[in-house]
Amino acid sequence: MIPWLLAALSLCTPGTGLPPRHMDSVIHMVEALESPHANVTVTMAELALALGGCSTPGCRAVLGEPPNVTTAPPALNPDQWQLLTQLLHRDAAVLAPDGSTVALGPLLAGIAVGLRRAGEGPILDAPVDPLFAVTIAEALGTSFLLARRGHGATLGPGGCWDDVDHPQNYTLMGPPSLVPDAVANGAMDGVLLGNRLAGDPIWLAKLLRDYYGTGNGTEEGRPPSSYRRRDFGVLAGAGKLEKEVLAMLRVLRVLPPTRELLEDVGAEEEVAIAQRASREFTERYVECPAIVPRCMWGARPYRGTPKPLSLPLGSVYIHHTFSPGTPCRSFAACAGAMRAMQRFHQDTRGWDDIGYSFVVGSDGYVYQGRGWHWVGAHTKGYNSRGYGVGYVGDFSATLPDVDTIALVRDELLPCAVRTGRLRHNYTVRGHRQMGHTDCPGESLFREIETWRGFV
Repeated sequence: MIPWLLAALSLCTPGTGLPPRHMDSVIHMVEALESPHANVTVTMAELALALGGCSTPGCRAVLGEPPNVTTAPPALNPDQWQLLTQLLHRDAAVLAPDGSTVALGPLLAGIAVGLRRAGEGPILDAPVDPLFAVTIAEALGTSFLLARRGHGATLGPGGCWDDVDHPQNYTLMGPPSLVPDAVANGAMDGVLLGNRLAGDPIWLAKLLRDYYGTGNGTEEGRPPSSYRRRDFGVLAGAGKLEKEVLAMLRVLRVLPPTRELLEDVGAEEEVAIAQRASREFTERYVECPAIVPRCMWGARPYRGTPKPLSLPLGSVYIHHTFSPGTPCRSFAACAGAMRAMQRFHQDTRGWDDIGYSFVVGSDGYVYQGRGWHWVGAHTKGYNSRGYGVGYVGDFSATLPDVDTIALVRDELLPCAVRTGRLRHNYTVRGHRQMGHTDCPGESLFREIETWRGFV
């Protein structure tokens, strides 16, 4: 395999005593660089290019050779500079306030394109859209070319941080690809923020704070970053992503470091690779919702031996948690609600684990309970027949917000069908239909009566 690709297939960041690998740490550095008293001439986007954020052949072909920056800008202290040099390799990642993990390389490469389009530097003449090229098109095309040769996965996996309050170590949960979840998130954010800057240039620190939110515990509502899948889908729809992957493959064909990957790839297969790459990326990262794994919300271990489900299942049972009775609107609040429910289910109910298969927060994310493959304890007598999906809150008199309802109805359930976990003719029922309970609350029950599959 090409040597520079070997290093790119890893996204485990080593722990240090440096500031936490959190987006807030990055924003603090951007604020320092943008301070009117900073006395610096280099931007964060330029530092990203100089320190490895655009190290791949295609990215350099689009953005040119990076600037030469060998010493720390005076605005950054030694710890910040050391952290930055580690984070600005293309695949190094940070934890965002919404609980998602974001690779800084594609994020800041997209921002660099946006700034250049706004007049802050040259855009090279290339047969590709530079914004898509430096964020996702090259990574996708190369990943699927490598898979064609039998070299690993094409997309994913996700991973988990050692400590969400002071993140230092990020460990992947499966075989690496060139497009793990963190790179997918960083690429989508790079497209969205680069597009925003091109049309309305503002201070980068403000842009990042507004997009990601200001802290891990805010209750002010969903940050725009939690809508990245929906918003990226708008910009990349109607064949745009496929077109840009194909254009990037044709650029890679003439670059010395990558042309060997395409030596035996004909024009028809080139088109097929672009189609497959864009389709699978869209299905995984746009049409399916993000699911927060157990290790991210701080789950206790399962007690005993879990029983496997026989997939695909035929039913979905909708619940509300009742307690907690208030919808959670941030990663910190939803993770806390998950831990509280698991403690109650294990310590008071005596169950092996949290009962639900999945739990839905009002922060834009689905949280893994027992997950896709293990029998839950959500609907007595029917736990092996369907998934139990609980909305955090008491929805007797009120409804979850529109986006939170859609997260299950329009994303989770169709995704489960496409991935073979749920039958295409699945049924939806409220918990009250299966036992003596008011769950999922009168208002939510009336809502699910309108869903496809309700019986």
